[in-house]
Amino acid sequence: MCGIVGYVGPRNSINIIVSGLHRLEYRGYDSAGIALCLKNNEKLVLVKTPGKISDLETAISKALPVKDNRTFTLGIGHTRWATHGVPNQVNAHPHLSRSGEFAIVHNGIIENYADLKSRLIKQGYTFKSDTDSEVIAHLIEQCYEGNLKGAVAATMERLEGTYGIAVISSKHPDTIVAARKGSPIAVGICDGETIIASDISAIINYTKQVIFLNDGDIITATASNIDISSVKNIPVSREMTHIDWDIRDIEKGGYEHFMLKEIHEQPLTIANAIRGRLMEAEGTAKLSGMQMDPREMARIDRIAIAACGTSYHAGMVGKYYFEDIAGMSSEIQQAAEFRDRNPIIQRDTCLVAISQSGETADTLAAVREAHQKGATVLGICNVVGSTIAREAGCGVYLHAGPEIGVASTKAFTSQVSVLAMLAIAFARTRRLSVNAGREMIHQLSVMPKIAEQVIAQESIIIKIAEKYAGSRDFFYIGRGYMYPAALEGALKLKEISYIHAEGYHASELKHGPIALLEKNVPVVALVPNVPAKIKTMGNIQECKARNAPVIAIATEGDNDVRSLCDDVIFIPPCDEFLTPIPVTIAEQLLAYHIARIRGCPIDQPRNLAKSVTVE
Repeated sequence: MCGIVGYVGPRNSINIIVSGLHRLEYRGYDSAGIALCLKNNEKLVLVKTPGKISDLETAISKALPVKDNRTFTLGIGHTRWATHGVPNQVNAHPHLSRSGEFAIVHNGIIENYADLKSRLIKQGYTFKSDTDSEVIAHLIEQCYEGNLKGAVAATMERLEGTYGIAVISSKHPDTIVAARKGSPIAVGICDGETIIASDISAIINYTKQVIFLNDGDIITATASNIDISSVKNIPVSREMTHIDWDIRDIEKGGYEHFMLKEIHEQPLTIANAIRGRLMEAEGTAKLSGMQMDPREMARIDRIAIAACGTSYHAGMVGKYYFEDIAGMSSEIQQAAEFRDRNPIIQRDTCLVAISQSGETADTLAAVREAHQKGATVLGICNVVGSTIAREAGCGVYLHAGPEIGVASTKAFTSQVSVLAMLAIAFARTRRLSVNAGREMIHQLSVMPKIAEQVIAQESIIIKIAEKYAGSRDFFYIGRGYMYPAALEGALKLKEISYIHAEGYHASELKHGPIALLEKNVPVVALVPNVPAKIKTMGNIQECKARNAPVIAIATEGDNDVRSLCDDVIFIPPCDEFLTPIPVTIAEQLLAYHIARIRGCPIDQPRNLAKSVTVE
C-alpha cells in the first residue's frame, strides 16, 4: 500500500524520485523519504520526514540546498502507509544498515520480523525504528560478501511474509537491486536509464515499456542493463508490457480533486468498458480475454466471486446477474474469507476475482487457492500487467484508466458493466433468447448517456449536500439490486467525509437499526422504478414516522417519491438490472460534495490507501 520509486541513470535522481512519489502519494501519505548515492563511495545521503511529499521536498531543500550542485545519479524513495510503528521521521523509509552503506525501501509485512530482530539484537545490532522493515537492511549487510544481489537473495530466503523491496549501496554506486514476493514491482525500460517503482504511475512519464516482476524474482538494474533471476540465481525472462495510459490520465485536468474528475469520467469509462464487446445482432457480448468459447462456458455450472471493498459490492451485483440473467448458481465471498474458510470448489466452478488494482492481497490469495483446487479462474482488473491479471489465466480489463482517488468510483461502474456483459455471455449459452439478449445489450449500450444525465444533476445534489453536511450519521437502504448499491453509497460517504454511515437491506431496518432513527439521522432510500420499490416505500414511511429526513434516489417523474421524501435525486429510466450504475453515480456525487463542504482531504482520506497489498 506504500509507494516505491528507484532511479539509476545520468540525470539527477532527486527530481525523478520526488516526481514519482507525488504520483504514488495516493498509495501512502503519512511519511516519506529518499536515499541517494554518489559515485565516489561516500556514505549514502538520507532525508526523510513525517507528512506528505511536499514536506519531504522541504526537508530535501534544507538538507541539500541549491548551492549543493552534486548530481545523485542513483537513489530510492518511499511514501508510507504505516503498518508497524507510528508515522514519524524514524519509522519513515528508507532504512539504513548499521554501517550506513546499505539502504532499503519496503512495501508489505515481514511476519517473522520479531524473531529476526531478536536474533540480530543478540548479535550486536541496534534498531532505530519500530518497523518490521529495518530488519531487511541489517540482514542484507550481514549477508553481504561483495555481491549485492547475492546478499538480497540470501535475505529473501530468511523473510516470511510479503515484500516489494528496492536496495542501494554506497559500495555499488551504479546499481539498484529489487525483489518481490506478494507486493508489486515494475521496471521501466528507458534509453540509458532505469526506473523501478511499485506502480506504473511513477513510470509512464518516462517510458511506456514496463516489465513486471513475478514473486521470487530479483532484478539487478544499472542505467543500461537489467538482469532478472530467481532467489536461487537462475536467470529468468519476463515479458515486456506496453502501457497505453497517458500522463494526462494521472493529472487532475482542472478538477479540484481526482475523485471529482473520475466521477465525471464515467460516461467515457463505461463506454470504454463496453466498446467493441457488445454483439447486438447476436444478443451477446464478446470478451476476448475470457479465452472460453460457448461450449466451454456452457460447462461452467457455478460462479464463485471473490473481492474486497468496493469490488465486493460490484461482485454482489454480479451475483444477482449470474442468477437472474444466466440462471447459474452463484455466491459472493469477501476474498479473505474465501481463502480462510477452505471453500468447496468443484471442477465446474469458475472463480471471478475482482480487483481494481489487480494487486489486492486477499483477492490474489483467493485466486491462488482456487487454482490449487482446480477451478477456472477469471480476473476482472483495471491495471494492465497486474499480478491478478497475469495469474488468473483469463480475464477482462476494465479500460477505465488510472484511478488515483483512494475512494473508488469509475472502477465500480466499469466492474458492474463488465459483470453484466459476462452474465449475458454465459446466459446466451443457456436459456437466454437472442431477442432478450439484444434488448439487454441495447440497454448496456445507452449507459454512457444515462451516466451523463445523472452527472448533469450535480447542482441539485450540491444543494442537498449543503443541507446534510453537518450530520453525524447516515443510513442507506435498498432492496434487490439496490442493496449492494446501498452498501456502496454508505462506504463512499464514510471513506471521504468521516461521517458514520451504514448500508442496510431495507427489510433489515426494523430488525434493530430503526432504534437509531431520529431527526438528525438522514436516510438515503434507493427507490428507482423497479419491482422492489413499493416495499421500500413502506420502509420510508417507517423512517418518516421516526422524524428521520429521507433523501431518495428515484426515477424521473416519480411524484409519489417526491411527495413523500424530503429531498430527491432523480435518475433517468433504465432497465432494473442496470440501475446500480446511475444510482451509484448519484451517491458518489453526494458523498463527494458532503466531504468537500466539510473540508475533508478527499483524494487522500486518513488511514486509507489505494491498493491493499497486505493482509
